[in-house]
Parts: sequence; C-alpha cells; structure tokens
Amino acid sequence: MSDASGQSVVSPSGSGNVNGGPLPTRPDGVPPRPPRGLRNLGRALRSRNYRLFFLGQGISVAGTWMQGAALAWLVYRLTGSATMLGVVGFCGHICTFLIAPFAGTLADRWDRRRLAMATQTLAMLQAFALAALTMSGAVQVWHILALAMVLGTVAAFDIPVRQALAVDMVESRDDLSNAIALNSFLVNGGKFVGPSVAGVLITHYGEGVCFAVNGVTYLAVIAALGAMRLAPRVVAHKDHVLRALGEGLRYAAGAPPLRSILLLLATVSLVGFSYNTLMPVFAKTILQGGPRTHGLLLSSAGVGALLGAVYLASRRSVPGLERIVALSPALLGVSLGAFALSRSLPLSMGVLTLAGFASMTQIAGSNTLLQTLVRDSHRGRVMSFYTMCFMGMGPFGSLLIGGLAGSLGASQAVAISAACSLAATVVFATRLPMLSRQVRDACAESALPAAPARS
Repeated sequence: MSDASGQSVVSPSGSGNVNGGPLPTRPDGVPPRPPRGLRNLGRALRSRNYRLFFLGQGISVAGTWMQGAALAWLVYRLTGSATMLGVVGFCGHICTFLIAPFAGTLADRWDRRRLAMATQTLAMLQAFALAALTMSGAVQVWHILALAMVLGTVAAFDIPVRQALAVDMVESRDDLSNAIALNSFLVNGGKFVGPSVAGVLITHYGEGVCFAVNGVTYLAVIAALGAMRLAPRVVAHKDHVLRALGEGLRYAAGAPPLRSILLLLATVSLVGFSYNTLMPVFAKTILQGGPRTHGLLLSSAGVGALLGAVYLASRRSVPGLERIVALSPALLGVSLGAFALSRSLPLSMGVLTLAGFASMTQIAGSNTLLQTLVRDSHRGRVMSFYTMCFMGMGPFGSLLIGGLAGSLGASQAVAISAACSLAATVVFATRLPMLSRQVRDACAESALPAAPARS
C-alpha cells in the first residue's frame, strides 16, 4: 500500500517487531496468532517497559479525571453558566489544536521518554497551582481560563509524544494494538473512578483537594518513565521543523485510509464528544442533583468506555476494526438522543454507558488503525494530527454546544449532537469498502495478524 509519493504508509520495519527484530514464527514459518478472547487481554504487559507505564499511568489518570470533574463543577458553581463551561473547554483545548502539529514533529526528532517526563512534570505543577488558588479561596474565573490554556499547551506536546512512545514500549509489533487498548482501559478506568471520588471529595472538602490529589498522582507516571530501559532511536535526518511538518501533512493527506480515519474522528470530536461539557447542567438543572449526580453521570460514561476498551483489548486482529470505527458514531448518536430526552437518573446512566462504549471504540479504534498504517518515521506527526482531531476539535465543540445550550437549552443541544453523529456514520460508510481493503493489505505487509478466514 502506498501514499501519494509511492511510498508505503505502513511502518518500514515490515515483518518484525517495532525495534527491528524478527517476530517469532512457528516451524512452518508463519507468525503465530495472538491468543483468543480473554487470554488476549494483557499480552502487551509481557513487555517490561509497558508494565511500568501501565502501573504509573493507572494511578495518574484517575487523578486527571478527578481534576476534570472538579474543574467543571467549580466553573459552574462560580458562574452558573453553561456557556462559560464551553468557554473553559475552548481555552483548555485550543492550544492543543494549534500546537500539536509542531509537537508531533519534535516527537519524531527528540527523545520521546524525556519529552513525556517533562510534560508530566509541567502538568503536575499546573495542578498544584490550581489547588493552591482554590484552597486559598482566591480562585477567579480568569485564573481557571489561564491555567486551562497552560494545561492545553502541555497536552499538545504530551499526547502525541505518549502515543508515539507506545510503539517503543512494546517488544513485539503484534502487541501494539493491545497496548493501545490497554491504555484506553486505563484512561477510562480512571474516568470511572476519578469522577466518583471527586464527587465525594467536593461534597466534604471542596474542589481544591481534588486538584492537589491529582498533582500527587503525576509522580507515579514520572517515576515509571524514569525507570524504563528503551533502545535509542535513530533519526535519519532532521529537516527544518516547518518543512518536516509540511512533509507530514502531505503524507497523511496523500494516504486515503489515514485521511478518512482522521476526518471521521475530527467530525465526531466536534459534534459528538462535546456533550461532556454540559454534564453539570444535566446533573444540577435537569436531573435536580448535585456533585454526586454529576460524578455518577461521568462515571457511567466511564464504565461504558471501560467495557469498550476491554472489548478492543480482547480482539486478536486489526482487520474488521474499521467497521467498528464506522458504526461507533451511530451508537453514540442513538445514545445521546436518549440522554437528551431522559429525566431519570438510572436511564441517563444507562444510555451514557452506551455512549461511553461508542466513544471508546471510536477513539481507540482510530488510534489502533493509524498506528498500524503509519511509518515509524512519521509516527509522531501523524499522531499529532490524531491529537488535533481528537483533542483539538474539542474547543470548537465546547463553544458550539455551549452556545446551543445557552440559546436552545441543554437537551436540545445534545439532541443536535446526536443527529450529527448519525450523519457522520452515513458519510463514512461510503468509504468503508476501500478502507477495509487497504487495512487488510497493510496488515499483510506488516505481518500483523489478519482476521481468520471464514469457513
């Protein structure tokens, strides 16, 4: 499979592990398939470096979700404005959108582990600053906006760097898709635990404690990154940053499967994922609850995402994943439509579980497909485009849904998001046959396990 310049869009390592070594083979010379079902769930943990990351990240992400829930509640408590929730979301992600491409270029040129340690340290300092302002009673909305922009800038570097680092942490290319799914499992396990804990802490101690606890949790992932033993990466050449960025854009735009996956993800991130912005409105105004209700709603979506991550981790092959990615926005749209109409907490929690499942299969499935198809020399840049589409569209989605909620109401805004998600599935479905062929071809070239033949 080739891009517009006639070069393969898959990793140049071809058949072999991500560090260039050969894959183990059976006596007949055929690479072994990963184990089936539940035995397949943790195979990436065979790699020491990934085990360290898994443990450290598992602690850190719970704190991250705790801070996110507390921050939304703090903004709504201070302002009582759904529109301001959208503005804070915009400030938190617009920097990610603008800076991520340049950060991805650096991820292809510099030591990814050191970059990741630096970004985690800066995020820790941001959390402590937010905790100090809140616990002292001095916090104002402009403080929140400024610190949201700081964290968005840090995330612009952190996300593509950590995504690209995943390929360096596993010892076999066969384990890459499992590592991505396990990372999604961690993130959404944290989404389940973090908001629930945040609801309790906010009720008894206030939002500032949540920010302080989050700051402490960063120490775990920093320690894990420092303990890794990674082989040095060889960078063939270092073009000017702008020239390298332009070459990466041409590479992604000239490869139809990469382009299609990124466009769908950008669309759904803009119109589908932004419902989280309005969660305090649904918890307090529509469902007549408080911080506990807010935490339960967020945790319900986290449970669904956790189930989606387990499902993806249990898959043993990449082909067929493109169909799941295509159908996920449809499930998301149906779920959000039901959530918009619900006035019952149990029903809202149930449909948000489905929405979380759909969101996870969309996000992690897109990640896996991109990491499967991309050459390692372009991995940082392509994953920065993934960051732009996933995180970078968030600010525009937050502004959009916040504005719609302010003028039409929160339920009507989420209903519009649901309809747009359904439309995205219809459009992407027309490109699915082409994408399926190219994913199977790419997996064959890379010696990744293909889907089993049907008898």
